Amino acid sequence: MNDDIRIFDRALLRANRNRAARKAGHDFLHEWAARNLCTRLEDIRREFPVALCLGAHGAETLSQSNKIGALMTMDIAEKRLAGVSGPRIHGDEELLPFSSGSLDLVLSPLVLHAVNDLPGALVQIRQALKPDGLFLAAMLGGETLYELRQVMAEAEISLRGGISPRIAPFADKPQAGELLQRAGFSLPVVDSEIVTVTYENIFRLMNDLRHMGEGNAIIRRDRRYAGKALFMEAARLYQDRFGETDGRIRATFEIIFMIGWHPHESQQKPAKRGSATHSLADFLQ
Repeated sequence: MNDDIRIFDRALLRANRNRAARKAGHDFLHEWAARNLCTRLEDIRREFPVALCLGAHGAETLSQSNKIGALMTMDIAEKRLAGVSGPRIHGDEELLPFSSGSLDLVLSPLVLHAVNDLPGALVQIRQALKPDGLFLAAMLGGETLYELRQVMAEAEISLRGGISPRIAPFADKPQAGELLQRAGFSLPVVDSEIVTVTYENIFRLMNDLRHMGEGNAIIRRDRRYAGKALFMEAARLYQDRFGETDGRIRATFEIIFMIGWHPHESQQKPAKRGSATHSLADFLQ
């Protein structure tokens, strides 16, 4: 892969997620996303005999959907697969080991935000789907952890005179829609929901992120010891900027939901340009 598009250290990401697999009780966002994916799946009047879940956290929840026949689960972190029933594949989302047209459905609860070549991954997903196959994913969006991003930047500028990348960049809704179209999906739909979580302090938030497997895996991260002073200043700023009346702090997670179909002749298509039988003026009058 071209180094210019590599943002994440995937080996470190795998290590972070394997380490986090030993800690229970920190996958509430993945479960929330999986439940919402199930709800969206229930609204589709189709059944999917062969399905793939990219990401082990949330796979058990998705496997309970009566819309799915056989569900395979794939994850870059092999230890996350330990508690998953059904066929399991240890593999990387950036290199899918599936033949063209072999899947009816691909689901993904909160893993694609840490893929380096997301356009390429989406193309691979679309190619692995059968004609009229469905892609349904939840991905962390641009508003995620904006509070933490802001206070860490302010603290670092104040104490060090500059900033280093500590929180991953996330796509927003327009970008997600463009990525689906660019990858060749038809009938793309993108929406998002905001999940707000409160914590006792910034250190509890960081602990939760670490145990979710979402520690800093950015290649260009500052590898120097951060020091206590930086985090104490960030904690003070966080409390001042985003403290609640009960003394807790809030953290925002934006979950973007992406829906796209492998093109098929049976799908609805937009009318040809110039084929309208009424003008806008007719309706306005």
